[in-house]
Amino acid sequence: QVHLVESGGGTAQSGGSLRLSCVASGITFSRNCMGWFRQTPGKDREGVAFIDPDTNTDYADSVKGRFTISQDSTKNILYLQMDSLKPEDTAIYSCGTGPRRYPVTCPSWAYMTWGQGTQVTVSS
Repeated sequence: QVHLVESGGGTAQSGGSLRLSCVASGITFSRNCMGWFRQTPGKDREGVAFIDPDTNTDYADSVKGRFTISQDSTKNILYLQMDSLKPEDTAIYSCGTGPRRYPVTCPSWAYMTWGQGTQVTVSS
């Protein structure tokens, strides 16, 4: 059974940094798509950072150059380093996963399981 647990959220000032962690069980990073998503009230979930089974990364334009996704496959932990935070980054952040697909490795519909989320609040 797949289980994802996020931690590391909190409050930061504009321009500050936070690092989120997601402990994963029941999956293997080398066979799964992994990503960080965020959601604010009244809006759809937004994907912000992705890493595929071959460790290729991709980012939403809104966070490119500020956020970095990484993973420790020996511990099954996914990370999101968030720097130069902005008030508009305020959201509940969740990690998500799904099995790799073919021919496109990690299409948007591949993600099937999410954690409970952790709140990130950025004050101006």
